[in-house]
This record gives sequence, structure tokens and C-alpha cells, in this order.
Amino acid sequence: MGWMNFNPGLKIPAMQPLSHLESFVQSAESGSFSAAARLMGLTPAAVSKNVARLEANLGVRLFQRSTRRLALTDGGQRLLAQIGPPLTALADAVDHAAEAEQQPAGTLKVSMGQAFGRAYLVPLLGEFLQCYPAIQPDWRFENRQVDLIGEGFDAGIGGGLNLNPDMVARTLGPIHLVVVAAPTLLQGRKGPRHPADLAAWDGIARRAIRTGRVPVVTLRNKAGEAAPVEFRPRMVFDDPEAMCQAALMGLGVTVLPMPFAQPWLARGDLVRLLPSWWADAGPTMLYYPSKKLLPARTRVFVDFVVEQFSQRGFAQRVRAD
Repeated sequence: MGWMNFNPGLKIPAMQPLSHLESFVQSAESGSFSAAARLMGLTPAAVSKNVARLEANLGVRLFQRSTRRLALTDGGQRLLAQIGPPLTALADAVDHAAEAEQQPAGTLKVSMGQAFGRAYLVPLLGEFLQCYPAIQPDWRFENRQVDLIGEGFDAGIGGGLNLNPDMVARTLGPIHLVVVAAPTLLQGRKGPRHPADLAAWDGIARRAIRTGRVPVVTLRNKAGEAAPVEFRPRMVFDDPEAMCQAALMGLGVTVLPMPFAQPWLARGDLVRLLPSWWADAGPTMLYYPSKKLLPARTRVFVDFVVEQFSQRGFAQRVRAD
């Protein structure tokens, strides 16, 4: 039997059963034996037994077990860092070999913003499944930045992610921020003509989830002028959908990303104030891991989304300049 170094002073048998190693990795990444069992199609008892056998073979305790959640020990963290990437590469190779003679299949795990996903991705789902019926979407709608690689996502859609060498990004369109309000809020009032005029208006501000702060949005126009948005903060939310609902109720003006505001502006439920002013918050990107053997399910999803967003003129629709 071969051997490999795991940590100083400890020798580990190299030929551990793949089922034991996969049970460990899935449990570590999902946080529970039950979640790992669902992903692997096993019972929680079987996953727990596989991990226990791995611990016995290695002579190392890998998890601190509690009734609420599994927590990796120091040894478990080192083992996960050592075997996680190779095991993922092995699984990708197996998937790639299987898919070479078949249609793309498997679970497609994608992260996307709640409102953005509902407005732009869910409407594409029917056509996508007609093309690729063996793919099972597992989409996470959440307004947070995810660790695409560490959390095992096939792809992610959003803006502001830190791109590292292990990821590829395809641009879908810009994220321009615009000032909007409900038509009822403007009744009997003269609309602002310059960002400085917003000081006389109640506003709905947004708190950044990552920092907990309320950043000042700086608008610009084609002439190159810049001016901050400084309305009277009537309320502060950390969710653009809640901000939009409050704006629709006429509770104040607010600043929204054009990809989110566009459907409401098109219906006339919201109107854009200061139409010659906007802020550029970067691009909307489709991210996916950089792998030599990219699973077919990921490859066809990326190609499908890029093509559909191009055909539907997404980038042109959400531009504010």
C-alpha cells in the first residue's frame, strides 16, 4: 500500500475508498451528514459510517460533532484542503467521460441574486430544460457574494465578485444605477433637475451587506460632471426588492440598479428621475470555474445564457447612458 504525508509526524494510507473520501468532503462542504446524504443518494447513517471508518483508518478525528452542525477539526481542515480539489477533478473527469457519449446531465448548482434571477433567469428555464432535459437546476437565490469554488457552485451570476485565477467571467451587461420614484410621489411637485435638488426629497437608502455602511452614490453625466445623491434618508434597507416596494408605495425616491428597475420602468410603475445622470457599478457577469474538463452541464448553461441575453438585448435594455 502506498503512503502520503498528511501532517508532520503522521502517515496516511493513500488507498482510501472513494466512498469514504467523498462522504467526508460532502459532509464538510454541506455541514451535515444529512445534507451530504441527499447529495450522494445515501442514508445519513451510511455517510456517517463512511466518515467514521475514514477516521478510524487515519487515526484522526475529522469532525467535532454536535446536534446542530458538524465542525471540522484542524486535522479535518487540512485533509479537506489536501483532497478536496483532486476529488473534484476526479469527479469532473468521470462526468466528462460519461457525458462524451450522452447528453449533458446532472445537478446544475448556480448562485444568483433573488430579484435578478426571478426577472431574467427563471423565464429562460423552460427553453433550457427543453434543450437539456437531463440537467436538474439547483439554483440558489440569495443577495450575497458566494465563494464559487469553495461552495461547489457550477456557476454564478451577479456583480462585484472578486475574480481569481480559478474563475472565468463572461460579461452580460452593465450595472448602471439610476434614481427612481413612483409617479404618485411626483404629483404636484416639480421634479429634480440636478442631483443637488434631491436634498429636498425623502429617500430610501441602501445599506451594504458586506460593510454594514450606507455608501454615498455618486452620479455622473455625459459631460463628465459628478454629484452625490444626498436625499433625506427616510428609511434604510439592505435589499433592493424591499427598496423597490417602498418606492412603489410612494414612500421616497431611491437608487436602483437598472437590471432590477428596468421591468418597473417599462410598465410605468416607476419613473426615472434625472434621466441624464447615472452611476456605473461595473458589469453583470456570469462566472464559472476555470477547468480543463468543464462539465458539459456547465458549458451548455454558460453558452445558453450568453446567447439568450444577447438575443434579448439585455445589455442595451439596462444601459442608462
